Amino acid sequence: MKKYQQLAQQIIDQIALGAWLAGDKLPSLREQVALSGMSFMTVSHAYQMLESQGVIVARPQSGYYVASRPATRSAIAPVKVTRDEAVDINTYIFDVLQASADSTVVPFGSAFPDPRLFPLQQLNRSLATVSKTATAMSVIENLPPGNEALRHAIARRYAQHGMQVSPDEIVITAGALEALNLSLQAVTEPGDWVIVENPCFYGALQALERLRLKALSVATDPQNGIDLVALKQALNDYPVKACWLMTNAQNPLGVTLSQQKKQQLVELLQQHNVTLIEDDVYSELYYGRERPLPARAYDAQGITLHCSSFSKCLVAGFRIGWVAAGKHARRIQQLQLMSTLSASSPMQLALVDYLATKRYDTHLRKLRRILAERKQQTLQALHQLFPAEVKIHHSESGYFVWVELPEYMDASVLSEQAIAHKISIAPGKMFTTGGAWHNYFRLNASWALGEREQHAVETLANLIKNQMKE
Repeated sequence: MKKYQQLAQQIIDQIALGAWLAGDKLPSLREQVALSGMSFMTVSHAYQMLESQGVIVARPQSGYYVASRPATRSAIAPVKVTRDEAVDINTYIFDVLQASADSTVVPFGSAFPDPRLFPLQQLNRSLATVSKTATAMSVIENLPPGNEALRHAIARRYAQHGMQVSPDEIVITAGALEALNLSLQAVTEPGDWVIVENPCFYGALQALERLRLKALSVATDPQNGIDLVALKQALNDYPVKACWLMTNAQNPLGVTLSQQKKQQLVELLQQHNVTLIEDDVYSELYYGRERPLPARAYDAQGITLHCSSFSKCLVAGFRIGWVAAGKHARRIQQLQLMSTLSASSPMQLALVDYLATKRYDTHLRKLRRILAERKQQTLQALHQLFPAEVKIHHSESGYFVWVELPEYMDASVLSEQAIAHKISIAPGKMFTTGGAWHNYFRLNASWALGEREQHAVETLANLIKNQMKE
């Protein structure tokens, strides 16, 4: 728990014990700084959070007062479960992504691995091959649920890991994001409550905003992943319809849940009859000998819609993903026909041709090795150049590094400064609807540290040092 959260919880407990009564005036910000020994920014952040939760109210030119319905001791949950009646994140995410789209920018803020690691020549040959043999019927044959041969190939990969997934329940989509959006739309109605992680992939927040859904953000950390105790409380307290979670190489933290925790997660959701929408686009990018199984592998009741794609491990530009949707497959096909119609027919056919060459696993082994090496090189550079006050969180999978600045710093400010130097990062504000991760940012470690990238790391280090001096 961060310092501002500790202070907020302390005040909640004091109210619950009767130290502060409804209508009582709390110590001013400056008085609380003196009492707690915390910084002015930390105290201000704690008060803002308590105000947003309705625990305290601010009166202009007067100060902060305990709300008329003071919190009870059970109010401890809001520190780990954040309630958002309406999600409004699209504008900020759009601005950050637009700013980093310039090809001259060092893309540390990108969500995709270095595209030079993909077998583009082989894929282009496959695309050229199928283009010569495609017929007028190809488009019709590849309408939802998608190309039959491709669905069988995906089903066989599930089988290699001991999972029984029928090709008939697989729907091919235009990337994993469409699979996730369609899955969410299939099991919810506007106004429903949906659980996401905090922090979480910003695509989940955008989907909730677009579908007018209400978010419950459950605390997630780089070491242990989602807090199952907080998740259980959220399920008990709200009529939750679905959970959108990443159990392998979570974006942005990189954490992978243990097998035991995945089993506990599935059992908990089964008890509450809540659908799990599993975002599993990074599971092929593990560093150990065995691929971590998704939560879907532990689901015997069919509550999981398992979504993945080839975008992060084979080719981003093809935009081919899928959802193993179980009983929801037909509904998702209907929704897809009413929106994008289908995933690209030529791209589906090209992937079928490429996967038939048996080169995919060879490519994946090489990709994992290079990503692990580059991530280690990046970590060494960060530890060497960044100030000691900066914490570097990383995991044994994927290509993201989660960087924690001192609490009084703002990663959004750092992002703006970095863009001015042609460097992008992904500030923590992109991954939450609140302010809990204001001093964090995600860094893409898939790029070889050439002279340009090394200089970018040095520039980031100097910008951080300068901000620390202010």
